[in-house]
Amino acid sequence: MTTTVSWLDDITMTELERNPYPVYERLRSEAPLAYVPVLGSYVASTAEICREVATSDDFEAIITKAGGRTFGHPAVIGVNGDIHDDLRSMVDPALQPQEVDRWIDDLVRPIARRYLEQFEDDGSAELVAQYCEPVSVRALGDLLGLQNVSSDKLREWFHKLSRSFTNAGVDENGEFTNPEGFREGDEAKEEIRAIVDPLIDHWITHPDDSAISHWLHDGMPEGETRDRDYIYPTLYVYLLGAMQEPGHAMASTLVGLFTRLDQMEQVVDEPGLIPRAISEGMRWTSPIWSATARISTTDVEVAGVSLPEGSVVLMSYGSANHDHTLYDAPSDYDLSRPPLPHLAFGAGNHACAGIYFANHVCRIGLEELFDSIPNLERDTSDDVEFWGWGFRGPTSLHVTWEV
Repeated sequence: MTTTVSWLDDITMTELERNPYPVYERLRSEAPLAYVPVLGSYVASTAEICREVATSDDFEAIITKAGGRTFGHPAVIGVNGDIHDDLRSMVDPALQPQEVDRWIDDLVRPIARRYLEQFEDDGSAELVAQYCEPVSVRALGDLLGLQNVSSDKLREWFHKLSRSFTNAGVDENGEFTNPEGFREGDEAKEEIRAIVDPLIDHWITHPDDSAISHWLHDGMPEGETRDRDYIYPTLYVYLLGAMQEPGHAMASTLVGLFTRLDQMEQVVDEPGLIPRAISEGMRWTSPIWSATARISTTDVEVAGVSLPEGSVVLMSYGSANHDHTLYDAPSDYDLSRPPLPHLAFGAGNHACAGIYFANHVCRIGLEELFDSIPNLERDTSDDVEFWGWGFRGPTSLHVTWEV
């Protein structure tokens, strides 16, 4: 039976950025597919509806309005058909498990050791800024071919792009309520192009094994390369989503383990449990929370709601990972819960290409951290605050240990 569309016009961007959980719990309970005016789209908040929309032939990918303003076209997350196939054929090969297994340890472990050596004798640290984010951005930066870009600059870029991408508030006319919110992202893109353009000039005539060089050359006729303006939107996607995801997953996993000290001790003593701890951390606080959208290509009914052709549905994978129909006490971090597939990496043919890479960056980062500092304790004099509705993670994590 078709139901009336719920319009939830009392939801604010501030609520979503600071603490989206009560909003999405309300959505799952009252209107699991509802129109949210401040986002200018429908929102899917349960695992069942997110999977249905992500895999349905009646929908295709579309980038959110703020995402399109931030990344431009064609960004891999917002295109379909031949263009999507080509962009995935460009980015996927380097991220296939057999390829990642070949170099992941040699890439990430020295990076993790280098950052740990900077503070492991100090007895205290702020792990988001000093370890989780730097390891994440350095690993991907080196893979892309950006070895000469500092980790601080890479972190600055992804934070600026993130704030731009999630500057999604719109008024009743569909206009952005804070157009100035894109200024930081524009500044970051200008800097990125100033640094990467000369590298592309070099890679066009001197290809190497860096990912961006492969993006230019792979699958192209002899003597031809992909146009840089074709590549840049997907590079911006990587410099935001792929840069932040492993770092924030690492940090969220640590925060979760600090809420269950018995499980923290278990993981430190049994490093083989780290992948399971990371999986629960990504379910508990999904790094990519609500950044993926689809548009209906025909009139379609979903969850009893009739959607006309052209309806945009934002899939909240973070909410889906707190679905009470799948998880007992989903707001709790619990390593002992039965392992179930989660949606932190999306679903369908637009599922994240970097699943394997991201998981192994997190795994190696935590292995090295626990091996070097097995007696970590959270500094309870500082609260842990999370931020973001599109991308979400702790803004800081202060820890201490006995040297």
